[in-house]
Amino acid sequence: MAAASAAARGQRVLLLEKNKKLGVKILMSGGTRCNITHNCEVKAIVSAFGRQGKFLHSALSALPPKEVIQKIESQGVATKVESTGKIFPVSNKAIDVRDALVNLALTAGVEIKPEQTVLKIQKIGDQFQIETQSGQFECNALIITTGGKSYPGCGTTGDGYQWAQQFGHSIVDTVPALVPILNDCNWANNLKGITIEQTSVDVWQPQQPTSESEELTKSERKSRKSRSLVNRNGSFLFTHWGFSGPAILDVSRAVARHPNRRSLELICDFYPQLSIGQLEDSLWNKKIKNGKQQTGNLLSELFPKRLAESLIQSANIELQSRNAELSKIQFSALINQVKRCQFSINGTLGFEKAEVTAGGVNLKEIDSKTMQSKTTRGLFFAGEVLDLDGPIGGFNFQSAFSTGWLAGLSTEPTIG
Repeated sequence: MAAASAAARGQRVLLLEKNKKLGVKILMSGGTRCNITHNCEVKAIVSAFGRQGKFLHSALSALPPKEVIQKIESQGVATKVESTGKIFPVSNKAIDVRDALVNLALTAGVEIKPEQTVLKIQKIGDQFQIETQSGQFECNALIITTGGKSYPGCGTTGDGYQWAQQFGHSIVDTVPALVPILNDCNWANNLKGITIEQTSVDVWQPQQPTSESEELTKSERKSRKSRSLVNRNGSFLFTHWGFSGPAILDVSRAVARHPNRRSLELICDFYPQLSIGQLEDSLWNKKIKNGKQQTGNLLSELFPKRLAESLIQSANIELQSRNAELSKIQFSALINQVKRCQFSINGTLGFEKAEVTAGGVNLKEIDSKTMQSKTTRGLFFAGEVLDLDGPIGGFNFQSAFSTGWLAGLSTEPTIG
């Protein structure tokens, strides 16, 4: 996008690509379907990025979501809006999106050189000199769009950070975001592959004792678990090492950022469609009406069989027992497992499996109206290399496309 917008203004543009293939992260994104952007207005994109959102106003004005789609479709790739608001190619093939972006650049006149690992960058006078293993290139304007450190197998190994620091920029500490969370709960890990379409997920920060010598009873510790760091609703996936899915990925940054991740707890409401009171009434009526039925079937209408039985067993209830035999204490424990299921957190899968990097080039040092460095004239940054990370749903691609487009628009005409 950055190369295409600069070339469309008549610039002579060279795109240096580290990999043999172009757009490797695009090819693997969205389960190889590529979630291009989100079906919403600019205001919603800004809001999705929280404290970082204000920085995106000019970029989103230059290239809003609807214009991203127009550019993709102008290259013959039809798109569709799914019920979640996510926008995908109709073909469900990420390669079609990648090819559309490549064609957009080539049509604008961009020269693309793959397999060009940048070894060194320096500025001499008004010129940047870029050295690769195959030669040296000079330019008046340089746009760094190297991404972060997530999925390093794609070539995103944080190269852009050292170049930014070389030109006087500070780097906000980087952590993996949109990344699966680790847990060692045996009954949950045995449910690998099961997905719940709607789950409400909270990351809780247990309050610490006021002094090292203070000892807390179990009930006191429970009462101190009163601060939620983040809450998200969405699809939830059980895995053999923990949890994934949109709801989990969206809370993972809070986990990765925390200095003591293992002190955190995950509180899951596996049936947010009903309040606790409503669920209690519904299941109690079912218990009374079907007193002779085995308790193992009590949650059968709410969840897949394996999950329903696991929740019942985790509440210390025998599957073969009868509903009529279920005590109020057992019933309360079951409700608690469904609505407030608690898991310890053992960390995340790290950058290797993170979709996005949180942190990066400090936004205070970038002119949001142009994407140009405030320390070095002619130097621009765009995309994930910046301290920009949003939720799952196409928001991060939109941020990358828009900041890239604005950076390309902001480069000055080539001299000579």
